[in-house]
Amino acid sequence: MDLTRDPAAAIEAGIDAASALFISYSFSVLGAILLIILGYLLAGIIERSIFTGLGKVRGFDLTLRHFFSQVARYTILALVIVMVLGQFGVQTASIVAALGAIGLAIGLALQGTLQNIAAGIMLLVLRPFRVGEYVEIGAVAGTVEEIGLFATQLRSADGIFILAPNSKLWNEPVRNFDRNGSRRNEIAVNIAPDSDVEAARKALKGLAETDDRVLKQPPPAVAVSQAGASAVTLALGYWTRPSDFAAARTDIAARTRGALGDEGIAQV
Repeated sequence: MDLTRDPAAAIEAGIDAASALFISYSFSVLGAILLIILGYLLAGIIERSIFTGLGKVRGFDLTLRHFFSQVARYTILALVIVMVLGQFGVQTASIVAALGAIGLAIGLALQGTLQNIAAGIMLLVLRPFRVGEYVEIGAVAGTVEEIGLFATQLRSADGIFILAPNSKLWNEPVRNFDRNGSRRNEIAVNIAPDSDVEAARKALKGLAETDDRVLKQPPPAVAVSQAGASAVTLALGYWTRPSDFAAARTDIAARTRGALGDEGIAQV
């Protein structure tokens, strides 16, 4: 039948084709909607499960828990999008290849940022320092206030805010002044060469032993570090908790003159 000569037949054929197309795509749309709903619910369930599961691991950082759970969530959502596009006949292989190329381009463009993220993960996992600890890392020194995935916030001894990139902190030796739970200080004291060295040693040791901030173990010790013609140098060594280090050093150094009379002068 020549449809060009029979308009009614042409309209009927067009309606039939549109109906078939509508029915076909209706199932595709319904399937896509169902996939999106199920994928969204599944992504949320897996995200919560990973977050809760990692929370049961002792010492696992909260920032890492959020990071890994969100990575799992968005990975599932990306797979759902690919599956939805496949419902409409889009070649998923080409989509995956395109996503890979886009990911590579983004990775190259954000190379420094990705280095900071990788370093942040290593810092959170290995924990060379924790929040509240005083550290010295290269030219950076201060009390750690927050460890993020991109950068770490510190506060210097004079109250200055410091934001250091994680890659910088990861590639430098870390001096953690609080990690071991105790710190040793040594005060040098000069006395006259004709003074009673043994009496001075006992006086300095007693000064440290009577300070409540000085630890009993290891015990304080005093030794002659240098004997010259003009002065004899005694070295008073003692251990304190990190939180007491600065105050104890200042107080003990100030009290050495009183312990030795007029013969000794403290030199920190």
